Amino acid sequence: MATPIKPPFDLELATILKQIPKQRDLAEEGEIINRRKLTAIEPSAVLTDPEILHEEIVIPGDIAVTVLRSKKSSGGKRPGILWIHGGAMVLGTRYYFLGGTFEWVKQLDAVVVSVEYRLAPEHPSPANLDDCYATVEWMAGNAVDLGVDTDKLMIAGGSAGAGLAAGVALLARDRNGPKLYAQLLIYPMLDDRNVSTSSKQYYDEGTWTGKANIIAWDALLPGKRGTEDVSIYAAPSRAKDLSGLPQAFIDVGSCEPFRDEDVPYAAKLWECGVQCELHVWPGAWLVMTESIFLSHSLSKRYLLKLKNTSHLLRTC
Repeated sequence: MATPIKPPFDLELATILKQIPKQRDLAEEGEIINRRKLTAIEPSAVLTDPEILHEEIVIPGDIAVTVLRSKKSSGGKRPGILWIHGGAMVLGTRYYFLGGTFEWVKQLDAVVVSVEYRLAPEHPSPANLDDCYATVEWMAGNAVDLGVDTDKLMIAGGSAGAGLAAGVALLARDRNGPKLYAQLLIYPMLDDRNVSTSSKQYYDEGTWTGKANIIAWDALLPGKRGTEDVSIYAAPSRAKDLSGLPQAFIDVGSCEPFRDEDVPYAAKLWECGVQCELHVWPGAWLVMTESIFLSHSLSKRYLLKLKNTSHLLRTC
């Protein structure tokens, strides 16, 4: 099969990509468990910032969460952010990329809650979504104890975590649940069908491929992927009505499988009257997209909206 025409990787990022060992096929026997072991993160290796307080809590539903607060907090009501980790619905823990949220805690005096949701294939959909939604309900219901302003409650995540965040936003709207102020979607995993141009362009290239994406969705939706039995909450790209959702920031790389499901999702939000800021990183591949965003002034610029009443504030 001929190699499809596609945007090239950024030259510097391509150099980094070449240094990353090629991983085994996710479908190989035991590979999901193997990668979980390889990517396991000890809390002590992440929770090292002396300016941040962390608390480990088990909330109703036997869901473990980590709560981060600033030691220098001014107190009172603060922005609350539910962080949902990535990992293609099959990998990761609540400590995955958690360090990227530390500046939100320190600079914005935000309370960050990271949730340990159940993973596929042991726990197919909607187990992961149920855990995430239960956590945002818990945050809203315990806002006083957490010191969270329920008018500034946001959900955020990367990859699978961003897809779950989008699903939680839809659930909160349709169940008349917690009123969410915003959703921060970092290269969200939104579409189980895997038929977009970008999923074909990067079918077997990059840190996350179109091929691996199919395997992950099959694990989450056994026997259902690509059929009409998939709900909009599991795969938000399927939603036809995005009205009434919280304002959104979406970012994605131009050289990753999720590009052509994320850009149309932003367009659909606009079509339905929802404010959305979209950024496409030229030449970037998945995971690098998240690293760029979490270390970039864009993240502070967007999250400052939580702390200030003016939506016109810009710090870049």
